Amino acid sequence: MKLLYIDPGTGSMLFTILIGVLGTGFYLLRKFWVKLRFLISGGAKDTVKLQERIPFAIFSDSKRYWNQFEPICNEFEKRKIPLVYMTASPDDPALEKGFQYVKCSFIGEGNRAFAHLNFLKADVLLSTTPGLDVYQWKRSPDVKWYVHIAHASSDITLYRMFGIDFYDAILLSGEYQIHQIRELERLRSLPEKELEIVGVPYLDAMARRLAQAGPIPNHEKTVLLAPSWGSSGILNRYGGTIIEALLTTGCHIIIRPHPQSFTSEKEMLASLMQQYPASEQLEWNRDNDNFEVLRRSDLLISDFSGVIFDYALIFGRPVLYADTSFDKSPYDACWLEEELWTFRTLPKIGRKLSQDMFPQLRSLIDEMTDNPEYRAAIETARKETWANRGEAAERVADYMIRRQKRE
Repeated sequence: MKLLYIDPGTGSMLFTILIGVLGTGFYLLRKFWVKLRFLISGGAKDTVKLQERIPFAIFSDSKRYWNQFEPICNEFEKRKIPLVYMTASPDDPALEKGFQYVKCSFIGEGNRAFAHLNFLKADVLLSTTPGLDVYQWKRSPDVKWYVHIAHASSDITLYRMFGIDFYDAILLSGEYQIHQIRELERLRSLPEKELEIVGVPYLDAMARRLAQAGPIPNHEKTVLLAPSWGSSGILNRYGGTIIEALLTTGCHIIIRPHPQSFTSEKEMLASLMQQYPASEQLEWNRDNDNFEVLRRSDLLISDFSGVIFDYALIFGRPVLYADTSFDKSPYDACWLEEELWTFRTLPKIGRKLSQDMFPQLRSLIDEMTDNPEYRAAIETARKETWANRGEAAERVADYMIRRQKRE
């Protein structure tokens, strides 16, 4: 049976070879068919109907990124410009929208979605998905321009290695990200990408929601534990120890694992959820939309997750970030010598939480939630990583339209 085992790297290579063979056959067959129809029609070119090219397309590998794409789709709908939104999630909220000009479709999960994308015909394709031309997702010869937009308002180098190398353009949220990308390009001898600072569509949408939501009802003090995933994340590092410490505070505790944890760390999570089941004091949250759990929390505890900045920038509240000895080695950040913007900013908008502070966690929570000194630092962070506030979706649409006219 061991002879049948294929490791992930070999599997990816075999998948790439298969896509290459299928792609070559597909294009040769299509070329032959077009030529045959041309000859049958007596040379009348206007009778040859090729697959129509999509002017504007979006690909989302998960429904959890709908919060970033919805404002952009709404902008195209408002302008009455056709857009195709493709998702790899069969339950993506986009599929329930009654758009007139935005066509939303489920293109399959995993390799099925990538196979679809590998043969796509489009002028401009926008995505948050890293790894273009690295693993299964290959550049289609019939897509003219690939555009990446980040799904978090922090360092652009916190993707797994080579995650954005082969996009044509990157839409950014802050000036500091330009230097990070240019340095990676220099170190890897890559051609310069087109970079444009647009802002953060989902933060703009969250800010509007908060303005419309009204005051929070009276509630017991609530702490949200929202870690990232991977070996440097809080739950991997501290496990049940931090949950025990939180429960002893007497606060209401919400634990919201990173969605990827339910795929990549499901055994670890299943063990913790069994050991610490939901109760009146403790809830496990898996909502696709994190707005309400952020809104009703008085304090956030996280690590290096982008949710830290969602929380601080939108709600203006400080954070506790765990001392997890972040390992840069799997990420693009490991190529750069400079300190990450995330770790330069965290000490200004919150406090580091180490394990020896767990016994004093309640007093620390009370001190943090009642301290106004963090507001100025949070406003500085807003200026650095959330450009063009309130205008991001419009600027993304403007960029895509402008780029398509140049193609």
